[in-house]
Amino acid sequence: MKTSKIAASVMAAVLASATLLTGCNAPGGTSSTSSTSSSKSESTSSTESSSSAPEAPKLEYAAGTVLRMATGYNSPKTGIAFDAETAGSGITLANGKTYNTGDLKPTWQELEKLLNVKFENLYQGNNSTKEWDYWKERLNEVDMVSGTASTLTENGTAGKLVNIAEYLDSMPNFKAYLEKNPIVRLSITGSTTGASKGAIYFSPYFDGVNDIERMPLMRVDWVQKLLDGEGEFTAAASANTKTPVYTPYMPTSGKVEVDVVKKDGSGVEKVTKDYDKAGNIVAKMNDAGSMSGVEAVNMLRKYIDEAYGGYYGTTRSDLFCGQNAAWDVDELVALLRCVTANAKTLNGTDEINGLFSREDNNTQRRVDLFRFAGSLFGVRGLESRQDYLYVGNDNKLHDARQEAATYDAIQKMNDMAAEGLIAKSYIDTAEVNSGKQLETDLGFMSYDYNQTQTLLNKTKLNKDGQEGEKYMAVMVPVAKWNDGTGDKYMRFTESWRSVKTDGWAISKAGVGDDKNKLNAALSLIDYAYSPEGQILMSYGPKEFIKTKADGSYETFNFNGEQWPVIADATEAELWEKAGGNYTNYARMYLGSTLSFVKSQAFEYQCTHAVGKEGAGYISTAIGLGTIKHPELALADNAWYTSVPTVLPNSKVENDQIATFAELSTKGKFSQSKGGENLFCDIIAKGFSGEGTASAADTIKTVSETWKGAQYLQLKQLAWQRLVDYYKDING
Repeated sequence: MKTSKIAASVMAAVLASATLLTGCNAPGGTSSTSSTSSSKSESTSSTESSSSAPEAPKLEYAAGTVLRMATGYNSPKTGIAFDAETAGSGITLANGKTYNTGDLKPTWQELEKLLNVKFENLYQGNNSTKEWDYWKERLNEVDMVSGTASTLTENGTAGKLVNIAEYLDSMPNFKAYLEKNPIVRLSITGSTTGASKGAIYFSPYFDGVNDIERMPLMRVDWVQKLLDGEGEFTAAASANTKTPVYTPYMPTSGKVEVDVVKKDGSGVEKVTKDYDKAGNIVAKMNDAGSMSGVEAVNMLRKYIDEAYGGYYGTTRSDLFCGQNAAWDVDELVALLRCVTANAKTLNGTDEINGLFSREDNNTQRRVDLFRFAGSLFGVRGLESRQDYLYVGNDNKLHDARQEAATYDAIQKMNDMAAEGLIAKSYIDTAEVNSGKQLETDLGFMSYDYNQTQTLLNKTKLNKDGQEGEKYMAVMVPVAKWNDGTGDKYMRFTESWRSVKTDGWAISKAGVGDDKNKLNAALSLIDYAYSPEGQILMSYGPKEFIKTKADGSYETFNFNGEQWPVIADATEAELWEKAGGNYTNYARMYLGSTLSFVKSQAFEYQCTHAVGKEGAGYISTAIGLGTIKHPELALADNAWYTSVPTVLPNSKVENDQIATFAELSTKGKFSQSKGGENLFCDIIAKGFSGEGTASAADTIKTVSETWKGAQYLQLKQLAWQRLVDYYKDING
């Protein structure tokens, strides 16, 4: 994966003695910026390079200052303290300590010692929206509170939250982090005009940063069984492919040249898709009509040999699964036809679901299929950091919900569904296999998170001693993209990690005039972005990390940086208590990764070997530039600029946007569990209903009836102010 923009001092912190993490502040309390790390001193000095600049006030506070925390992550199990269900009658962790209901989790006990504060847990166990709703009329009762980034920005603008930007000069770690990641700074800027210009009302959360997020995941063992080997494919039994519905997206004649990583990962080379010689595989299959699964496989084998001039040899599966993969959506559709028609050969049943989502009856997961459509068909905005917005090469915002290309892509997905290439439980959410596609050997491919899903190789696949089943990430597809320099066939992913949509804020009514509380809260935020803080907030305390005889950390190279290795007891406990799911383990038991910065270094160590293999291919491709992605900066070509997670609309503008009910998070394009999403509905059932009977009708309804044009205009005003603000502060 791509090297993250982490300060060089992270490596210094990692390589330094582990005892750095146990150093307490001086009696009476002080800011985290004056604790015992030399790397932290380096960070401070780098932000105070001008000898003429006055020294920023220290964030001093009384020892034992109490911070009332209404903070956590989405459930009672993932707060800063143990809930009754997790703790039971007492739970002993890998550090040998026993914790009971109400006890702070290890990370937060360590923070109490480091910062010389006391945390009072008031978290109600809700997601960020509901947690904010619970406290919004009682903000005087809490000092820090969870909320969505947009809600916190809106309420900060209304004067209810502390403007953290006013204290940045006293927060060298946080300030340095923002300076290194301009889009992060812009994503949390709550105002660009007036007295509150440059305001920041919450601390951002990163589930990794500047790295790929979701990936295509595929049962590669099935692909290998169908495509590899000498001679023709044979099978004892196969079904017929369905009557074709999907039509070609890629060319039907001519040649297309694309860059691929060499098979050994050593560099980049070009391969040619020769449609003049091989034809388009979808067009050829469509002309033939319904055929046996065996005939379909042999047609695809012959196409691969001819279209690529024998480049893949007898390991044709590399077109999809190899380091040198070059597949596109038409080739995927051909493969899906082969897979679904050869269920008897592949899983011994009469059924395989081609594309599926983790929980086909859960909107929060169903949306992954239209996200995938974006990378399959070269459409921006379907995996945006904010709503469905993206920055065009004209440096203006565009809304995917109002663009014809979006509905063309969604219609193509509906064609796949109509042809039986998408899970029945996605089309009809009453089907029983939703969420059990892999466990029951019925699912072929999804678009999801690599670490959590490839763990299924151990927990769901290879049951009863079976060997060879392999579910892993495969290369991002080739598609036709127009980045403003003309159409080109390349790989691009919009699934790029940046500021998440949740954060923690300081309640102005809560801290009131108490400088102790204010400075302690600010110190917590600043410490979390320090080199040591990033380790603690990802790994938990040092007892969960492998150390050498001299007390320093064992380290490994991750994305060009040295990061700690988790202790053997931690890894064993992670599998025992969380089935290998790092995120669940960290949140439920350690109390880390609840907010601030989550390094992927811990997660990577817990990734199944199969998961590491596929992710490694993608990482190499990103490093060599064959997978393009958004940038966390104002890119020279604005098309590559990542849209900020939040835009600084004024209260008046936000009030108006709030009236556009169909476009809201609870409207027609929800991405939350239990919500409604029009894109998902179109994939499953096609265009239907008043105002949505066709793509043209839907665009008109979104833009006019549902006020999409006004929404985009208001967002554009905020974006332009943000760009102007950025240019102003950067000369």
